[in-house]
Amino acid sequence: MKPDRGFFIHVISENRKADWPNKTTFVITMKRLSELRTGARARIHSFEKNDVFLKLMEMGCVPGEIIKVEKIAPLGDPISIAVAGYQLSLRLDEADNIFVDPITQ
Repeated sequence: MKPDRGFFIHVISENRKADWPNKTTFVITMKRLSELRTGARARIHSFEKNDVFLKLMEMGCVPGEIIKVEKIAPLGDPISIAVAGYQLSLRLDEADNIFVDPITQ
């Protein structure tokens, strides 16, 4: 099992004289598609590598699209996702290049 590789961003307000309560903190729970479990839903955020980017865009994986992990093979590779109204199977190395924002229900 891969460790959770979520991201943490800390944004400081423009007012330099501000105290700690005036600072803004955002926690982004962005994950890789390969880290999601069966049944999980997420919104595509971005891609890591440009060489895979065009191929995935042609298959309907565009930023902002909602996906659902339908099936994961017994050994973990490939995975089947529902995207843009159809089923798409991706190898784990392809899914590892897709950053998603998990949708909690």
